[in-house]
Amino acid sequence: MTKEPATAPAPLHWKLVIDCANPQSQADFWAAVLHYEVEDNNALIDRLLELGALPREAVVEFHARLAFRDLVAVRHPDDPYDKDSGTGLGRRLLFQRVPEKKTVKNRLHLDVHTAAGEREGEVERLEGLGASVLRQVREPSGAWVVMADPEGNEFCVH
Repeated sequence: MTKEPATAPAPLHWKLVIDCANPQSQADFWAAVLHYEVEDNNALIDRLLELGALPREAVVEFHARLAFRDLVAVRHPDDPYDKDSGTGLGRRLLFQRVPEKKTVKNRLHLDVHTAAGEREGEVERLEGLGASVLRQVREPSGAWVVMADPEGNEFCVH
C-alpha cells in the first residue's frame, strides 16, 4: 500500500483587530494610509435589522450607508470579499470600539513600507491625514519613522 503525499494545509484566514474609541474615523484614517477600502456592510445590516437580529442602536450611518456602530473594517482593494455581506476575505484591519483609552506602548504595530526615497513624502502625507511623528530612528539595521495614528497607536514608516 502506498501512502498519499501529504498536502500542505490551506493558509488561515486572519484579520488584525485594533481597539479604538472611534472605529469609523480610524477606518477612514487607515484606509487612506494603506489605500485600502472601507468595507460596505449595508446589505448585511439591512437583513439583520429586518430579521430583528440586530438592534437599531447598534447601527450608525457612515458614508451614506448603514454601518455597525462598534465595528468597521478596511480591506485591500484587490482581495476577494463576500458580496452578500461586504466582508473582506483577505488582508483586513478591523477597528472595534472599546471603552478604555490607550495607556501604554502597543504590543503589536503596523509597519508601512515605502518605495526607496519616498519615506519623507509619505510621512508628510500621513501627517496631513492626522498622524504625528513620535521619533526618527537611525540604527545600523536601518532607518524609519515612528508615528502615531489619530488615537495614539504607534506604527512605523520604513
